[in-house]
Amino acid sequence: MFYWLMKKIVAGPWLKLYFRPWTRGLENVPATGGAILASNHLAVIDSFVLPIVLDREIVFIGKSEYFTGTGLKGRLQAKFFRGVGTIPVDRSGGKASEAALNTGLARLREGGLFGIYPEGTRSPDGRLYRGKTGVARLALESGCPVVPVAMIATEKAQPLGKVMPRPVRVGVVVGEPLDFSRYHGMQDDRFILRSVTDEIMYALMSLSGQEYVDIYAATAKARLASGQKSGADAPAARKAPGGRTAPDVHVPVPPEEGAAPPVD
Repeated sequence: MFYWLMKKIVAGPWLKLYFRPWTRGLENVPATGGAILASNHLAVIDSFVLPIVLDREIVFIGKSEYFTGTGLKGRLQAKFFRGVGTIPVDRSGGKASEAALNTGLARLREGGLFGIYPEGTRSPDGRLYRGKTGVARLALESGCPVVPVAMIATEKAQPLGKVMPRPVRVGVVVGEPLDFSRYHGMQDDRFILRSVTDEIMYALMSLSGQEYVDIYAATAKARLASGQKSGADAPAARKAPGGRTAPDVHVPVPPEEGAAPPVD
């Protein structure tokens, strides 16, 4: 109930007016049944922009820090994220992360939409980073399709480190669902998990037009914090996930700049 109140009355209309989101491919989101929406991650507002353009309810995994703040601000923030269906995850890994993925699996088995950021954290520089295999495990264990979603220009609306976003027009591009039923029962094979994850990241790269870097975003952030290069120019960086040949991609642009009409 709180989710739809926020979307339809409290926050949704204001967010649409502020960011004027344009969309392509919304018809690729299944009208019914469980599905994993795997998105690139450029800004905190990604988790708010995507829900307001979808007809169905979607929940996300969110870092546990969103739920552990102190004082009035911390309590309000925790209440807000719980109200919009965010599932807390301890990004340090281990049993806490496994519990969060199990919660996502339960959501999928109930026939709902589950949103996940395979990179695990926001991109530090607008590039697309190596995906973590949790998204592949969810897909193989649930049997649900993975719908790739590219957020466009949200990092311009809310640069890393900025709390208050700017009124920059953003976009959402949804790709065709990916079916991994051919790997049924192979969720414990780490090579299969990596292959599935790389296929998802390849789809995200193709949709978003982002440059791909074959290291984890968390590693890139740590390097940047220590004054090193993020890794984008390092020899280990590949042109596409899984060693594939990079496709001919372009950065999606809003309709008024020459692209096809948006889908409402």
